[in-house]
Amino acid sequence: MKENLNLTLKVWRQKDKNSKGGFEFYKAEGIDNAMSFLEMLDVVNEKLTKEGKEPIAFDHDCREGICGTCGAVVNGRPHGPRRGTTLCQLHMRYFRNNDTITIEPLRARAFPVVKDLIVDRSAFDRILAAGGYVSVKTGCAPDANTMIVSRENAELSMDAAACIGCGACVAGCPNASAMLFVGGKISHLGLLPQGRIEAKERAVNMVKKMDEEGFGACSNEYECQGVCPKKLSVSNIARMNRDFIRGSVD
Repeated sequence: MKENLNLTLKVWRQKDKNSKGGFEFYKAEGIDNAMSFLEMLDVVNEKLTKEGKEPIAFDHDCREGICGTCGAVVNGRPHGPRRGTTLCQLHMRYFRNNDTITIEPLRARAFPVVKDLIVDRSAFDRILAAGGYVSVKTGCAPDANTMIVSRENAELSMDAAACIGCGACVAGCPNASAMLFVGGKISHLGLLPQGRIEAKERAVNMVKKMDEEGFGACSNEYECQGVCPKKLSVSNIARMNRDFIRGSVD
């Protein structure tokens, strides 16, 4: 049912990574509950701009739950209260009138705050550059049936490929571990014939880079799986560990 909400926002504001941040309170009044969370922030920012105040900085791009650009912690949970949903696809109907909503950036040492709710997630890019690719000879594309792929492996690979690199798994983990992200990327490639050749080397290089970037270790808390908007399974971490062990002993 359509309803207008009056909300109090408790928002983390921080000028840059070298500045000390803190929470500030804002009123979000007359919010249509059919709006997305980011549309609500747009309304608040428009009001702040008209008042001559600095708008709240937050990441966004596609606003369709595809790109992984958006991300913030809402009431203590990355992407907010609805499971399997990105922040841009979270609608205001899941909040109640007169709620106080706490909004803060994804918290992790490897994700330094750039401004307000924006964090630097380029560590993920560097992990991918360390091994998130397949080396192939260029030329004409092979016929579709040249390499046989079992349905089970194809499905598992596609499930892992659903990872959008948003960083929710890191923010949700008490150790700020990136192992679900890395495990998803390793599974995506390693389950297919083209990626098996470099599977062990890929796991060793990506895990090494993950550690260098300052992410924590996995302690099997399962929070990463619980907050992932694409519902990646922790089985991808187990698969990554197997490839890593095999690569380390060779």
